Amino acid sequence: MKTAKLLLHCPDRPGILAEVTDFITVNKGNIVYLDQHVDHVENIFFMRIEWELESFLVPQEKIHDYFATLYAQKYGMEFRLYFSDYTPRMAIFVSKMSHCLYDLLARYSAGEWNVHIPLIISNHPDLEPVAKRFEIPFYVFPITKENKLEQERRELELLEEHRVNFIVLARYMQVVSEQLIDAFPNRIINIHHSFLPAFVGAKPYHAAFERGVKIIGATSHYVTTNLDAGPIIEQDVARITHKDTVQDLVNKGKDLEKIVLSRAVQKHIERKILTYKNKTVIFS
Repeated sequence: MKTAKLLLHCPDRPGILAEVTDFITVNKGNIVYLDQHVDHVENIFFMRIEWELESFLVPQEKIHDYFATLYAQKYGMEFRLYFSDYTPRMAIFVSKMSHCLYDLLARYSAGEWNVHIPLIISNHPDLEPVAKRFEIPFYVFPITKENKLEQERRELELLEEHRVNFIVLARYMQVVSEQLIDAFPNRIINIHHSFLPAFVGAKPYHAAFERGVKIIGATSHYVTTNLDAGPIIEQDVARITHKDTVQDLVNKGKDLEKIVLSRAVQKHIERKILTYKNKTVIFS
């Protein structure tokens, strides 16, 4: 059954929930999902609603303009409208570490996600055999300090050619520049270990082992120009004891990174994330 998904936020005031649901029911839409939240500190109303389009009186191509004119302007809403018959297109960026890439592609191949992956981009050729195994085109753009902006410009042209909607950095060991972030606002998902900034550098798990940490973690977030400080989507942790070796920490860390990144990607694909300032509202 084809559905429409509407995500919105606006200053909180009485009547918003009733007006939005009335818009759908009066036009003979059948609501199949409704969730809302009020941030009483910011006085902001958040909402996600989904309804079936089979008997809906407003033509699909006119819903956006209709809602914007009658409701968004009245309440000062920012909103996004999606339709279930559209499959988003996801690009994966990788470097040399394969664990997150394998996990994403396994879920993709198993049909877990309503998404299409038209290409994989890397700054190294190492993972091209993985892409070939899953029959996905693989493009290499070697990055240096001198050529970074030009290479990213070429990547942007490729992403536009393949009509990519969002990007997943699957342990892509490059800081993406502002030009890429501006082209995909709140549409670049990154994963990193949660030791930052306490254990920076090439071997964070070794540093954590030396400190005798009791918890390790992973964080997935949208990329902003503030390094590793964008809106957080998903996090998780694992307990560590004195019996764990450095390799145990590395293995547990990789497992966390895979599952936390996949959860974030799934929420994004399902259109269940609203960003406001530097935070996210994650609908169930």
